[in-house]
Amino acid sequence: MKSKITIKNKHKGQYLAVAGSNYRIVISGEDTNGDYAVIEMLVPPGGGPPPHDHPHAQELFHLTEGELEFKSEEGHITVKAGEFVTIPFNGPIHCFKNTSNKNARLTCTIMPAGLENLFVDIGTPVKEGEFLPLTEATPEYLEFIKEIDRKYEQKTYPWEYLD
Repeated sequence: MKSKITIKNKHKGQYLAVAGSNYRIVISGEDTNGDYAVIEMLVPPGGGPPPHDHPHAQELFHLTEGELEFKSEEGHITVKAGEFVTIPFNGPIHCFKNTSNKNARLTCTIMPAGLENLFVDIGTPVKEGEFLPLTEATPEYLEFIKEIDRKYEQKTYPWEYLD
């Protein structure tokens, strides 16, 4: 039996406050038998995740609005609307930051699925377009992040690691 085509409404999905941004899980691994997941990310000026790596997952980012500075061990580059960034399996430590004065929107495809659940674990449910401040880096929160890193086989680095 062939699989069915599915269509997701542009406002459907789980919205989460993550790293000062608004993430929407559009397609979860449950929807794809773990093959991939898709997350739409709305990143305000100054927003973006800390440096991290995840050797067992690859990410494809398509920037649809605004611009971001992508940072990695290979250097820094400004990415503009319409451009793609691929983080391969076993790729370098990386992060991005919105250095502009407008929101940036990007679509992130994760293969295989699984890392979308990291965002569920660390995020706070919010409404579409709602931004919450960054969580304070208390010793308890940093220990929580270490546990999350172990669970998802990744590593998070200090914010200034790639500067």
